[in-house]
Amino acid sequence: MTDCDFLVVGHGIAGATLAYVLRQRGHRVLVYDPGQANSASNVAAGLMNPVAGKRFALTWRGAELLPFAAAFYRELEQRYEQSFFSETPIFKLFSSLEEQNAVLARSADHPWGDFVAGFDTTDPGLPGTHAPFGGAWLQHGGHVAVRELLAALAVEGTRAGWLRRETFDWAQLATSSDGAVYAGQVRARHVICCEGAAAVRNPYFHWLPLTPNQGEVLDVECPGLSSAQVLNRGAYVVPVGGTRFRVGATYRWPPFADGITAVAREELAARLSVITELSFAIVGQQAGVRPAVRDRRPLLGPHPTVPALSFCGGYGSKGVMLAPRLAVLLADWLDGHADIWPDVSLQRYNTLQSVGVA
Repeated sequence: MTDCDFLVVGHGIAGATLAYVLRQRGHRVLVYDPGQANSASNVAAGLMNPVAGKRFALTWRGAELLPFAAAFYRELEQRYEQSFFSETPIFKLFSSLEEQNAVLARSADHPWGDFVAGFDTTDPGLPGTHAPFGGAWLQHGGHVAVRELLAALAVEGTRAGWLRRETFDWAQLATSSDGAVYAGQVRARHVICCEGAAAVRNPYFHWLPLTPNQGEVLDVECPGLSSAQVLNRGAYVVPVGGTRFRVGATYRWPPFADGITAVAREELAARLSVITELSFAIVGQQAGVRPAVRDRRPLLGPHPTVPALSFCGGYGSKGVMLAPRLAVLLADWLDGHADIWPDVSLQRYNTLQSVGVA
């Protein structure tokens, strides 16, 4: 029998950060993950954007989450002697004079703290970029090489034995008031589900209001396009090295196709053509399924009736920004040092569990 303090199911950005935090605190952690190359975390461009959406609003808890995430990823860079996090300016292109005027009018109230570094009211002349109405310069954001980060953690986990590349079978989990036993072989004090969108099929958590959302991205070669910043107008354009960029992302609600689609390819290519008049070559396309939540807030905390189980996920398209702080929050709760924030707690949906609503 293998004994551990915490059994984490899933090694995407949610499970990987949580497992790391728990291990750093000296807990015995065992992680199960099948290692899918097209998981949402592996496909993601890892963008951390402080101001997003058509309303040009500061992202939820951005003043706390962004600096916390940046410090967390820099710590991992030092540990693994690899580069994962790029604190890169984001240039949000205005689509019209009306949008420019609306944003500038709002800026008088300073609603974005120090995340907006300034505005251009005319084309700033970025190489290869078509920005006739100017745009806003965002700071303290950037992007994370999520696939490389998860790979570095997985190499250590495989070598040290705390990561098992297996599909977890929830039917073989037996729970009690003081813990859980899996497949008659692993005994854990607590089990945390970090399965992402796959949790919609979880027998313990299927009632949560998770809605899978498919996103597709393109990898393009675009010589001459400025790589000194992330570009954002209807799509993000993230520099990933040399003349290569990742362009994304689409949002598709069920039902959606299994894998990449020609529709998404054409949509993203059209969006990129609005940002640049340069020619580009599509060299890759990927699709992943995000775990979106009805109220656009993460899901965190204990199962309402099974004390040995907790949930960590529902991060949608903001996983790299949310994961570090929420991993620490859940670890603090598991250690008995903090309460789960009400706006992310599973308790806000407990009535769904009691009536069996998915």
